[in-house]
Amino acid sequence: MCGNNNLVNVLTTEKEMSKTNRLLMESTLVITGSLFIAIMSQLSFILPFTPVPITGQTFAVLLLAILYGGTRAGITVSAYLIEGLSGLPVFSKAGFGLVHLLGPTGGYLMGFLVSAYLVGSLADKGWSKSILKTGVAMFLGNVIIYSFGTVWLSAFIGINKAFSAGVLPFIIGDILKIMIISAVLPSAWKLLKKIS
Repeated sequence: MCGNNNLVNVLTTEKEMSKTNRLLMESTLVITGSLFIAIMSQLSFILPFTPVPITGQTFAVLLLAILYGGTRAGITVSAYLIEGLSGLPVFSKAGFGLVHLLGPTGGYLMGFLVSAYLVGSLADKGWSKSILKTGVAMFLGNVIIYSFGTVWLSAFIGINKAFSAGVLPFIIGDILKIMIISAVLPSAWKLLKKIS
């Protein structure tokens, strides 16, 4: 998919791989990634003052983006959204269908797609090899998700409440996610250099 600057491309590069095997591998990565997002979506905690639950979705989307690169991450999140729209219970609280996408949290779901592509594209440029750049990429990804989510949520509860209900409760958790991924991923690159 786009150079060898994202970790999955490095681990799956094989010059002799046939087109059929490459397609099978890519399909497996996309399906596995979309299922990972679906599973993390079910790790859901409801807060009484907001229609937006705390889930593992953001973590899953950003982790896959930084591992997969822009194109593969975009396709993976698209597959996840299509699965939910087609009736599979992959959204938070086993939600599915267009009604879920058009509901108060629909903006976050659309933000996942844009964020995955942007963060993945930065990973394709080698940003996942540095703690600082990984952190910045993840921060930008979160800003995109928050922006889409807050604008969409404001149509349901107003712009003033949208920030306090759709961003503030999630900042600490997202900072922790960014710190974990930023610390672990560059270490994985160092380990890969040692064993190659």
